[in-house]
Amino acid sequence: MNSTSWKEPSIAAIVAILAASVPLVFDAYWLSVSVTAMMYIALSTSWALFSGPTHYISLATGAFFGIGGYLVGTGMSDYNLSFWLMAAIAPIVATILAALIGLATLRLSGVYFVIFTLGLAEMIRNLVSWIQNNFLGSRGLYVLTDFTESHIYWMLLIIACCVYLLGWLVNRSRLGFALRIIGNDESVAKHVGINTAMSKVILFMTTGFFAALVGAVIAPRYTYIEPNQVFSPELSFLVVIMALLGGAGRLWGPLVGVIPFTLIWEFVSIQAPNSTTLFLGLVFLLIVYVLPHGFVGRIDQINKKLKERSH
Repeated sequence: MNSTSWKEPSIAAIVAILAASVPLVFDAYWLSVSVTAMMYIALSTSWALFSGPTHYISLATGAFFGIGGYLVGTGMSDYNLSFWLMAAIAPIVATILAALIGLATLRLSGVYFVIFTLGLAEMIRNLVSWIQNNFLGSRGLYVLTDFTESHIYWMLLIIACCVYLLGWLVNRSRLGFALRIIGNDESVAKHVGINTAMSKVILFMTTGFFAALVGAVIAPRYTYIEPNQVFSPELSFLVVIMALLGGAGRLWGPLVGVIPFTLIWEFVSIQAPNSTTLFLGLVFLLIVYVLPHGFVGRIDQINKKLKERSH
C-alpha cells in the first residue's frame, strides 16, 4: 500500500481531531448547531455507503433512526434498562430489519425502490404510534441521562469516524468494486458473476445499523420521545438532500453538503419557519439542474477542465 493511499484517511484524522475540539471552544448555541450537523454527517455518510456506489435512493433512514431512538426510550422509560444496553440492542434490531427488507425488496430499482422505502418508513411510524396509543397507554417516553450536549457530540463524532473508516475499507475491497459495477450497470454485474442481491443487502444492513445507532445516541437530547418525532419522514429527505448536495460519489462528499446546509437550514427555520418546505424544494431543484453530482462533482469537473487546458 503506497503513501498516497493513506492521504485521504490522514486528512480525515486531522479533521476529526479538530472537530473534537468544537465543544471546548463554542458557546451553547453553536454547540447545539454542531450536534445537529454531526448527526447529519454520520447519517449522510452512512447513507452514501449504500446509495453512493449503487445509485439506489433510500428513504428508509428515518425508519432506522426512529427504531434506535424509540427502543432506547422504551427500554429506559418502561423497563428501567440502561442507556448503554439499549444503545447496543437498537442497532442490532435495525440491522436484522434491514436484512429482511433488503432480501425482500432490493430486487426493485429506480422509483419503485424510492417509493417502497418511503412507504416503509411511514408504515413503521404509524404502526408504532398505533401500538403506543392502543396498548401502552401513553404517547411519549422519557429518556433521562446525565449526558450533556458535549457528550452527545463526541459520541456522534466517534460514530461518524467509524462510518468513514468502514467506508474507506469497503471502497478498497472486492465488495466496494462489486458495488461500483452494480451502480454502473447491474446487468453487467450479474453477467460477470457478482451476487448483486447479497452485495446490496450487506451495505443496506450497514446503513440501517448506523442510522439506528445515531438515533439511539441522539435520544437523550430529546428527553421526551414521541413516535412522530423520531420516525420523521423529513429526516429521510434531509439526509438524502445533504448527501446529494455535497456529492455521494465520494465518501467525504456528504460533509461538504451537511455543513453549509445545516447553517442555512438553521437560519431559515428561525427566520421563516413556514417556508422550510419551499426551501427544501428549491435545494432539490438546485441539485437536479445545477449540481447533479454535488459540490464535489462540480469541483472534479473544474479540475478536469483545468488539466485539459494545461495539456
